[in-house]
Amino acid sequence: MPAHNRHPTAQILQTLDHTFLVDCGEGTQMQMNLYKIRRSKINHVFISHLHGDHYFGLIGLLTSLGLNHRTNDLHLYAPEPLKEIIDLQLKVSNANLPYSLLFHSLETEGIIYADKKITIECFNVNHRIECWGFLFREKKNLRKIKPGKVNEYKVPTSFYESLHEGKDFIDANNKVIKNELLTSAVTPAKSYAYCADTGYFEPIIDKIKGVDLLYHESTYLHNLEEKAMSRFHSTAKQAATIAKKAGVKKLLIGHFSSMYEKLDDFKTEACEIFENTDLAEEGTSYII
Repeated sequence: MPAHNRHPTAQILQTLDHTFLVDCGEGTQMQMNLYKIRRSKINHVFISHLHGDHYFGLIGLLTSLGLNHRTNDLHLYAPEPLKEIIDLQLKVSNANLPYSLLFHSLETEGIIYADKKITIECFNVNHRIECWGFLFREKKNLRKIKPGKVNEYKVPTSFYESLHEGKDFIDANNKVIKNELLTSAVTPAKSYAYCADTGYFEPIIDKIKGVDLLYHESTYLHNLEEKAMSRFHSTAKQAATIAKKAGVKKLLIGHFSSMYEKLDDFKTEACEIFENTDLAEEGTSYII
C-alpha cells in the first residue's frame, strides 16, 4: 500500500524512439504529472501480473487518455484475465475509448515486440499467481559503415549488410578490402531486465545474464527470509545474489514492504553481495 511517500509500482523506460510504461499501480497518473511524463508518448504498456499494486492505476490512465482525445493505438501486454476486467470496467461506466486498445495476452516466454531498434521479451518469474518479467534489448549492427570509405572502394549497397556483420569485401579485381578499413566498431547494445514480484528463482538467471541494468524486487530484509519465501517475494540479499550469478552490470532494487520506513539497510545488505546496487527511488532517473 502507499506509505512513507512511496507509491505502488510503475516505471517509465525511455529510449530515443519509445516511452514504455511497465506496470501501473495506484497513483501512477499523479506521479506522471509530478515528474513531467508525457503520457501521449506512451504507446506500449506492460503489466507483469494482476495484483492490485501493479495495475489498479491502469483503468484511470486508459480513460484519461480518452478524455484527452487520444487517437493513436495503445498496445497493452498483460495476462489474459486483464482484458475481461477492463472490458467490464468500461461497460459498467458506459465508457467508449476514442482510440484502439490492442490487447496482447502473455502466454508463453519469448519475444512480444520488436522493431528495427529494440526487442522486448517476457519470461516467467516465481510468484503466487501468473507473473512475468520483461527484457528490453537494443538491436545494433556489429559494425558501423564508414560512408567515405565504402564510396572510395566502390562497395555496392547490396553488400552493406555483410559489412555490418564484419565480413571483408572483395572488389572487381579480386582484391580483399579488410572490414576494419570500411567499418568501425559500435557501442555495445544496451539492455534492461525488469523482474516483477518473485521469490528467489534461479531459472531467470539465463534470461537476464549480462544485462546492463537489472531491476529486481526486494520486499524484505534477509532476517525475514522465511516470510519472503512464504509470500513468494525476495530479500535484498537474494536479489543481489541473482544479480551476481547473472553477471549483470548494475542492480536496482525496489518494491519495499510498507513495514519499512527507512531503506538504507536494503542497500547495505545488497551491496555486501553485489556492490553496484541502487535503491529504486521515487522520481529518480537511472541511465542505462
